[in-house]
Amino acid sequence: MGELHPLGENLPEECRVFAVELRKLFLGLGISVRRYAVRRHRDPSTVSRFLNGTRIPPWEFVFDLFTDLAARRGVAPTPAAIELVRELHRAAVRTSRSPGHAMEILQIQLADADRDARVSMAHQDALGEALLDRKHRIADLEVRLNQAEAAWATERARADALERDLPDRDELLKERDLLQQEVRRLAEELEEVRLRGRRAEERCLVLERQLAMVESQPPVVVPQPKEAPEDPEGPAAPKRGTGPRPKILVVDDQQNNLLAMEAVLATLDQELVTATSGQEALKALLDHDDFAVILLDVQMPEMDGYETAAHIKRRSRNRDIPIIFLTAMGADPEHSSRGYAAGAVDYMAKPFDPWALRAKVSVFTEIFLERRQRRSQGEDPADWD
Repeated sequence: MGELHPLGENLPEECRVFAVELRKLFLGLGISVRRYAVRRHRDPSTVSRFLNGTRIPPWEFVFDLFTDLAARRGVAPTPAAIELVRELHRAAVRTSRSPGHAMEILQIQLADADRDARVSMAHQDALGEALLDRKHRIADLEVRLNQAEAAWATERARADALERDLPDRDELLKERDLLQQEVRRLAEELEEVRLRGRRAEERCLVLERQLAMVESQPPVVVPQPKEAPEDPEGPAAPKRGTGPRPKILVVDDQQNNLLAMEAVLATLDQELVTATSGQEALKALLDHDDFAVILLDVQMPEMDGYETAAHIKRRSRNRDIPIIFLTAMGADPEHSSRGYAAGAVDYMAKPFDPWALRAKVSVFTEIFLERRQRRSQGEDPADWD
């Protein structure tokens, strides 16, 4: 375990290039694999697999290598060098197709959702304190104004003198009006933050179920050929209750993308309904019932994914169907925020990891089957979830 093992066999080109660059960084430290693993509190076998390319490390491991190398050489790495390795790491992650990498993707999403929840909670507390302070100040001003009005009413004969003694009455009224406006603004912002916090908590629960589903799958021992469309293994369809198979609506204007997603989801034993445009998707929702989840492409002609989602959410019979956006525009926070604002429950960037996609679809299908079973048993929908 002290020496570097050879690069793994049958590695995709992106993984091989990244592994070679990672080994260059490690060799610059001049220490053994075991010693470095002890230094960073990691398992030596895991570090060895990182360095021979059979497993893609998290970016934190690569950043630690940069930090340790800079401490040894006394020179910090250039931003260009860090960005180059960062791009190689992203390419390697996109190329990998294994449960481990699906777990990594879901863990990153879970961390992001948990961070949003914690930030929303802290923001909510701060806004609540600010709102309470403004309400106290308004109450104080109201008391002072009432005292002024009472004095003015009881000593009407001395009104002129009283006005001279209280030259700030108009200023107090103006300050009260401004504070009331600020209270309304803070109340609206607080409600928005609470809503974002609830949505983040809901994403945390769904992502935790997706992680548990991926962790329960056996690892793939024999690597698939590079030209294979997707890994056939993956989370199996939930077998819960009786009734027709749940339907999945897949919307994409590219026929090749529809075929690829049908291949990825074939192992789930669910009924797939496809549409090549937003208009066809809306028609399919009228012609079919019991959709468990909708996979919706963002970039489509005439009616894009965001507009299609808005139409779906306006229909009372469809507004509760979960929507997962699939897009080639990347997981940029601006795009993902727009997706969640449009009513989506999740947002995945192409090329997507098939394990992660199957896990997400399986979890929402399981939730759908649980609700259908409860409905058949006569449970009150208000008690669900």
